[in-house]
Amino acid sequence: MPAPTALQRAPDALAVEETLHDAPRPALDQDVLITTTDQPTPDTPSEPSQPPRPEHAMEIDDADPTTTPLFSPEPPTKLTHRIQERKIRIPPHRLTPLKTLWPKIYPPLVEHLHLQIRMNLPKKTVELRTSRHHTTDPGAAIQKGADFLQAFCLGFDLDDAIALLRLDDLYIQSFEIKDVKSLSGEHLSRAVGRIAGKDGKTKFAIENASRTRIVLAEQKVHILGGFRNLHVAREAIVSLILGSPPGKVYGDLRTVGARMKERF
Repeated sequence: MPAPTALQRAPDALAVEETLHDAPRPALDQDVLITTTDQPTPDTPSEPSQPPRPEHAMEIDDADPTTTPLFSPEPPTKLTHRIQERKIRIPPHRLTPLKTLWPKIYPPLVEHLHLQIRMNLPKKTVELRTSRHHTTDPGAAIQKGADFLQAFCLGFDLDDAIALLRLDDLYIQSFEIKDVKSLSGEHLSRAVGRIAGKDGKTKFAIENASRTRIVLAEQKVHILGGFRNLHVAREAIVSLILGSPPGKVYGDLRTVGARMKERF
């Protein structure tokens, strides 16, 4: 038994030393597994969060431009040219003028529109066809050629019909006298006489005032001109058909003609 005056060790320190000596030491050859959590540490900055991508989103690969394949250009191919044809039927009373003026009819179509044209006498038609060497729009060219021949067949002069080839804002409007007022017999003849006038003076006055061309073919009336000019001429002809005196129509035409001069 120790003396009462002997120094004693603290029990806590002795217990700590025994636990340290008794604890097993890990072997140096054992592998150490280190697990990391997905939560970022407060010291390292966190990456910005990206919005969720939709299910059908297109994926784009950031490919290196130096490694992308280079394809050779496609060789030029010849475009197929579609040939369009039109057949214009010639009425019997216009066959003789067509034969007489044929040397003046086909040059504008061949030289200006670059179309191929021929006269088919057994079928009494004029046939138009586009050319392979056509440089502009072939559809518009053959339509202009058909309008030119149609205007000639309706009875317009050749110079007036050629204006359809050179200007784009010219139109043809046709209507019958019975469309305005149902007339028959002598009443119909008097309506035609009021439109023509003595020696054609009324028709010429309407043409000069409205800057149009008018053709009277029995019960039909054909007008060639611009959009607004067609309206002026049609209103004057309708007034004559309904029975208005020519003097009143002349006065209205003078008023409209003065307004048109001020406008232009």
